[in-house]
Formats: sequence, structure tokens, C-alpha cells
Amino acid sequence: MTHTPQAPTTSRLFETARLGGLERPGRLVMAPLTRNRAGADGVPGALMATHYAQRASAALIIAEGTTPNAVGQTYPHIPGIHTPAQIAGWRRVTDAVRAAGGRMFLQLQHGGRVGHPDTSGHVPLAPSAVPFPEPLQTPGGLRDAVAPREMTAEDIRSTIADFANAARNAVEAGFAGVEVHSANGHLLHQFLAGNTNRRTDEWGGSVEGRIRFTVEVVRAVAEAIGPERVGVRISPGVNVNGIEEGDTEEIYPALVKALADVGPVYLHQVHADPDAPLFREIRAAWPGTLIANPRLSHEEVAADGGGRRAEDLLAGGADLVSLGRGFLANPDFVERLRTGAPLNEIRPEFLMYVRGAEGYNDYPALPTDAARAAGGRRGGRRPAAV
Repeated sequence: MTHTPQAPTTSRLFETARLGGLERPGRLVMAPLTRNRAGADGVPGALMATHYAQRASAALIIAEGTTPNAVGQTYPHIPGIHTPAQIAGWRRVTDAVRAAGGRMFLQLQHGGRVGHPDTSGHVPLAPSAVPFPEPLQTPGGLRDAVAPREMTAEDIRSTIADFANAARNAVEAGFAGVEVHSANGHLLHQFLAGNTNRRTDEWGGSVEGRIRFTVEVVRAVAEAIGPERVGVRISPGVNVNGIEEGDTEEIYPALVKALADVGPVYLHQVHADPDAPLFREIRAAWPGTLIANPRLSHEEVAADGGGRRAEDLLAGGADLVSLGRGFLANPDFVERLRTGAPLNEIRPEFLMYVRGAEGYNDYPALPTDAARAAGGRRGGRRPAAV
């Protein structure tokens, strides 16, 4: 079954855009998507190289959340970037994407309390000893979460160093840069949120204390590889993974101001709404590139993969827009939106915790003739080289 998108054929989505020193043919970014296709040792293999190379027409690919150290692993078969084998595996991926004309950033994601000893071999670390509220997927199936160990000052300093080293490893692996993940209930977001950060030291309590860890991680990463190679992902008000911030309207203006002083090349906001006052406040305060990621219903994904919402976000002040599920099911997603061609239907049974190419690399691309015909039917122009 396929769905026909309704995105316009002449669109800002396909304008040339700049991201620091990168000039890219369009404004559509492939959002990071956890798919659990790495090896048990966190090493990306040929399957992942094929997957990302198929989607190289994105203006930028932000590769899936990747652990900067062993204790930060969330789920089975999540890639890492802290061993020589993992670096070499990612190098094969970035080489394949570069050969196809694409560029990649790597998302650095530490799970914090979103982890389990059966998966990582370690008791999870978190800002406070507040357990994850639900069972977690492990190699042996679902297991009850364990209470994380509250991070000491030394744990915090060593974790910051691990992020900086992971960023160096990512550059060695051929990535154009890294995205520091401070969103969606993982470690850095746990420091921001009142229900998971109960500390009374300099990394807790006040808004200034709770944003400190994210700012320190971003600063260390920027010093390691240069701020022009660093992005940051945030998710204001998003309560996935048991997060309750408590004072969203106070946290994020302070965080954005502090990050702007560090100078990363982009800020990536999850569930961005161009009509929301906080989005407008963040846009006004952020001096660099703003990547916006909309919250999409199943109906919106089926209709056009998020194309209309992406247009709205660009009109509302975003510089680039990241979409996930459209890229997941359509290796030629950019071309399909450009020409008005139909979209593949997502097969959710193959999203996570499964192995192999099915539901990963077997989504079909349009034959070239079909793509051209779709462009002619909808009045679209012939796809530009990307």
C-alpha cells in the first residue's frame, strides 16, 4: 500500500542551505532513528552502511543515538563510538554515504537511567537514584529496571571527558560533526528535569544548576572538535522515558542562552511548533542554525511524510527541518517529496529489536522512469542532483 504526498513541488525544502562550513542541496534533514541493527558489540556493519547510503540525498543525516561509553548503552544492538572496532565500523558507513553524495553527523547519546546491567554489564548512572518507571528491553527480553547509581562529581567529570573523546572518535570515523543528545529522557535531559535530578550540589537544585551538565558536555565537545562541528538536541516539554521537567518555560531560555555562548553550529528542537510561544522565544534567542523536528500524527506521516508541517516550520523561522519516519520507509524520500510521488507504507513490526534487512533496507526506491513521470504529472521539476 502506498500514500500520495501533498507537499508542493516548488518549495523552500529544496533550496540550497548552509550548515556551518557545509553547503547542502536542501533543507530536509534525516532525524536520528534508533533501529538496533549494530552488532552485539556495538559495531556498525554492512547493513547499516547500506541503509544510510540509500538515504544520502538528505541535506544532512544525523545518525542514530550512539553511546560514548559502555555504561551509557540503552538497549541491545545500539552502536557505540568508544572502541577501535566501533570507529572502524562507522568509517565504513560514512565512506558509503560520502560516496553517495551525503554527509553525516553522529548523535552522541548516553542513556543514564535508561539502561540495564543485562545489556551494558554496568549499573546505570544517573543524576539521582531514581529508577526508570517501566521494564526495559535487554538481550534476554523485558526486565524490570534497576535503580541507577547517583553520579559522583568524579563520575560527572569522567562522563564529560567520555563525550569529548567520543566526538574525536566520530571525526576520526569520518563524520562531519556530532549532535549532543540532551533530549527524550536520556542522561543530559535527566539532569534538566526536576523529577530525575534531586541533587543539591552545583549540578542540581536551581535552573542554573540543572542546565550545568549539558552546558559542560557541549563545551567539552566543542573544545575537542570545534564548535562548527557540534549540534545539540533538546526536547522542551517532551515527557518520554518518564521525564517531568516541572519548569520548562524557565529551563530552556536559560539553557539556550548558555549554549549560545558556547557557539555550537546548530540547535535541534524536538516536537517544534511554530505557533508555540516557547518555540518563538528559542528562535529569537538562538543565533545559529535552528533545526526543527515536528510532532506528526500517523495520518500526517501517511499523507506526505511531514512535508506540510516542514513547510510550516520553515515559514515559522526554522532553518532546516528533520523528519524521521518518511526517511525510514523511503530511501528516496527527498525525491518523492520533490516530485509528488507516492510514499511507501511503514511496517512498524520491523522498527526495533529485530535483526536483518527486512523493514530496514528493503523499502523500495522508485524506478527512475516512475519518478520522472510523477514529476510530470504533478508539474514538478526534474530532481536536482543531491
